[in-house]
Amino acid sequence: MTTAIQIIAGKIILPASLNDSPTARAIARKLPIIGVGQRWGDEIYFDIPVQMDLEPDAREVMQAGELGYWPTGNAFCIFFGFTPVSQGDEIRAASAVNIIGCVQGDLSVVRNVRSGTEVRIE
Repeated sequence: MTTAIQIIAGKIILPASLNDSPTARAIARKLPIIGVGQRWGDEIYFDIPVQMDLEPDAREVMQAGELGYWPTGNAFCIFFGFTPVSQGDEIRAASAVNIIGCVQGDLSVVRNVRSGTEVRIE
């Protein structure tokens, strides 16, 4: 079962969903979550009050629109394009992340989110 969420970054509202993984369920229990978004290439990430270990299906190479949880930094991540460690045409996280869901809306608007923008998950 998936959980419908909204990610609000400044004036941008992204419909998204959390999957049924242990990490996604832990995040859903903490909603709403507010953080300060940071950009790392075409990734937005921010600290959240959840601490989880890597899950068996964690990975580094992502798809545009996937949401991840980065255990190394206790961070919620929105992947929408190349990062500084991408190789070729892949989207690559800094290290393995738990796959927790995906954005349902238009990803092109995410490019307008700047570091320091308040991000709310509800």
